[in-house]
Amino acid sequence: QVQLVESGGGLVQAGDSLRLSCAASGRTFRRYAKGWFRQAPGKEREFVAGINWSGGNTYYRDSVKGRFTISRDNAKNTVYLQMNNLKPEDTAVYYCAAQPNSGVLLNSYEYTYWGQGTQVTVSS
Repeated sequence: QVQLVESGGGLVQAGDSLRLSCAASGRTFRRYAKGWFRQAPGKEREFVAGINWSGGNTYYRDSVKGRFTISRDNAKNTVYLQMNNLKPEDTAVYYCAAQPNSGVLLNSYEYTYWGQGTQVTVSS
């Protein structure tokens, strides 16, 4: 089993930055794909960013390209999401996910392990 715990969410103003962290514990193998998803009230969970096991490949949804950066520190079993120039439409609960896989995974159904989520609220 793998446990994922997100942190770093909060209430910020438009244009501000936040960095989310997701620490993994338990059965942590290096070759895990990691991803960040978000879910706003009344909406489906959507993909935000994904990273392969080495950190060499990343993928982002179009609306966050150039503003968000996903990265990972395998020595710390932690994945990060740096979010800059936040917008009100980024408001959501953000979840990290992990799956034993060497590639970048873009779909929620491809992930087995999920964190509990952290709230990000961006005021205008």
